Amino acid sequence: MVERADRDANRALRARFDEVFGQYRQLRSGLDELQTRLAQLRVTERSDDGQVTAVVGARGELISVDVEPSVFQERDAKALSRKITSTVHRATAAAVAATQELVAGYLPAGSGSAEFLRTGDFGALLGRADAVMRRGE
Repeated sequence: MVERADRDANRALRARFDEVFGQYRQLRSGLDELQTRLAQLRVTERSDDGQVTAVVGARGELISVDVEPSVFQERDAKALSRKITSTVHRATAAAVAATQELVAGYLPAGSGSAEFLRTGDFGALLGRADAVMRRGE
């Protein structure tokens, strides 16, 4: 009877290991593609009046700012500064969302990492470990 229980437990452990290992292999195989896609990601935003265009990369890093010559006719440096800043902020927010969506596509559904990317909640990264620790108490 004990031998039968051990074999059942081993089968269940082996099945779980195979599942986790398969998820790891899938994740690992996509990392090169993900890195390439992230390096190529560009998000472009324009100000409401179209006078300012900002381009940012996957990490929200500013790549370029283009200003239409007509903006200099207004001669309002503070307004131009605000326009550039708000356009760059919108581009950065869009880049963060695009990066989160792209990376989440390479992670197992419902994983703590995917939830962290979506919400920024560090608790999501440790949720599973916390649950395991609570069971051990």
